[in-house]
Amino acid sequence: MKIISFLLPFLGLAFVKSDETYFKEEFSDDGWTERWVQSEHKSDFGVFKLTAGKFYNDAEKDKGVQTSQDAKFYMMSSMFEKPVSNEDKTFVIQFQVKHEQKIDCGGGYLKLFPSSLDQKDMHGETPYNIMFGPDICGPGTKKVHVIFNYKGKNLLINKDIRCKDDELTHLYTLIVKPDNTYIVKIDNEKVESGELEKDWSFLAPKMIKVSLKKHI
Repeated sequence: MKIISFLLPFLGLAFVKSDETYFKEEFSDDGWTERWVQSEHKSDFGVFKLTAGKFYNDAEKDKGVQTSQDAKFYMMSSMFEKPVSNEDKTFVIQFQVKHEQKIDCGGGYLKLFPSSLDQKDMHGETPYNIMFGPDICGPGTKKVHVIFNYKGKNLLINKDIRCKDDELTHLYTLIVKPDNTYIVKIDNEKVESGELEKDWSFLAPKMIKVSLKKHI
């Protein structure tokens, strides 16, 4: 069984394997507090709250979890109901993020953890399998992270994918296909795609033997 966590203002997400949905959360009821576990690794972690925010289309349907205090770290996680495998299947991660205030530095990404995660002790260095979503820090960093853990190492994508930095709601999608290709979408528009082997350093550089002969 896998576990997910996230650090972001508003969220509605789904993990889908082909036509089967493994995890879906719309935060449509107060029961979300029983489905999600807040990390207690630090006593000063911020607390999420359920709200539709300052602007919305429908006050009930547009509810999500929102960070309630500035300059705080936020971490919480929820369990999948059954084991997840993308073997021979297309795997999709999709969620919405809205930064209502002009953000200077903060992450709106989620992580997919192994089932060994201690949810109450989760922290920034906890090992994970996948990390995906927007990260903003000043004018120089406005990117979409796509990180895979392979043989104990976190491998970052070799491309720069720019994230949205306005105050509107945006839909982020990662699609991993069984032919080892991927697609990243923002608001259902493809912003990047390619082959896993080419865009991540999964394989060590090939060593080429060179024989040098000196002629006299």
